[in-house]
Amino acid sequence: MAATQHAQQLKQDSQTYLTTALLQLLETHDLNTISVTQVVKRAGVSRMAFYRNFETLDDLLAAYFRPKLTARFNDVVNGVPQAEKLAAMGQFFQELAPTLQLATQRGFEEIIRQVFNQNMEAFYQTTLAETPLTPVQRRYWTKFMSAGVYAIWREWLLTGQRESLTTIHGLIAGFQTQTMASLRA
Repeated sequence: MAATQHAQQLKQDSQTYLTTALLQLLETHDLNTISVTQVVKRAGVSRMAFYRNFETLDDLLAAYFRPKLTARFNDVVNGVPQAEKLAAMGQFFQELAPTLQLATQRGFEEIIRQVFNQNMEAFYQTTLAETPLTPVQRRYWTKFMSAGVYAIWREWLLTGQRESLTTIHGLIAGFQTQTMASLRA
């Protein structure tokens, strides 16, 4: 049992070192110019350690962003009180803003968008279960909302978060309510 815990800790440490190394390299290099060799060398781990955990650098970045984004979606799904949810989102967005800026400059924003879209699809699959939408309406409405919500958050983060989080949250809720109402009409 102790050996298993030790192996798990080594795996977690390797993932942390690899993620840190890649994020450091992204500060000065575009994603498409970084190699696995550069990342493992900077992380101080073997190529085998990389390939035991990830297939590509994109997979490494997705593994880094997935729990961060999923946690915010879980706050919504699990009915965290509004004030607590907005505080957690505010902290998250404050931390994410520089990373999103870097992602747009260094060519890895699409990974963040993909993780976001996966979470949106899971969220709406849960929340739309009881709606009278057809499967086609549900599928396309989810794609529409996912793209729109991402675009709003992106614009807000990249332009300095001039509006309050409450304003943005209300704007998104209004778009969601109105577009859903138009489908039901």
